[in-house]
Amino acid sequence: MTKCAILGASGHGKVVAEIAELNGYSQIDFFDDRWPELINQEHWKVVGNTQVLLNDIEQYDLIVVAIGNNIIRLDKQRILKEAGGVFKELIHPKAVVSQYSQVGIGTVIMANAVISSFSSIGNSCIINTSSTVDHDCVLSDGVHISPGANLAGAVNIGESAWVGIGAQVKQLVNIGSGVIIGAGSTVLNDISNNHVVVGNPAKCINNFKS
Repeated sequence: MTKCAILGASGHGKVVAEIAELNGYSQIDFFDDRWPELINQEHWKVVGNTQVLLNDIEQYDLIVVAIGNNIIRLDKQRILKEAGGVFKELIHPKAVVSQYSQVGIGTVIMANAVISSFSSIGNSCIINTSSTVDHDCVLSDGVHISPGANLAGAVNIGESAWVGIGAQVKQLVNIGSGVIIGAGSTVLNDISNNHVVVGNPAKCINNFKS
């Protein structure tokens, strides 16, 4: 029996659980810090919190942190990996991932997503449903590309940035760490760290860190 532990009994976690099953994991156990108040996620059991998972971590063939917040997801993965947790990439069978791309551990790639040639995806990223990452893109750790978002060629994205649903990023654009790109936005120019941008073309509405 191959066992997968998922930290985060969220809607995102449900999708991750199905992908794990499609990849041959026969037992899915959820962990969530709302346990023991939360004991089920659909038909899967929530069997403990982060500390319980740390105590039982050697029982699992795969650990996935299914938490939407990029910073928290990266931090939880670091803690669990240091405790001996096994992390791998998890890819939906209907995603297209080039043989010439690289995908980091803890990254989940959803159905109908496309990763093109010679792109590099960091650790603990989310490449969500029907999003595209074209050739020669570089995504740092903890990046989330939302459903239907599209990155043209040679886009660089910094750690923990979030590209909103349906957003578009022009080729050769550099996006800093901690950036949030609003839903449906079109990014034509570089964005420095920790900015929120929205619109078509995208414009800065907030710099939430100095």
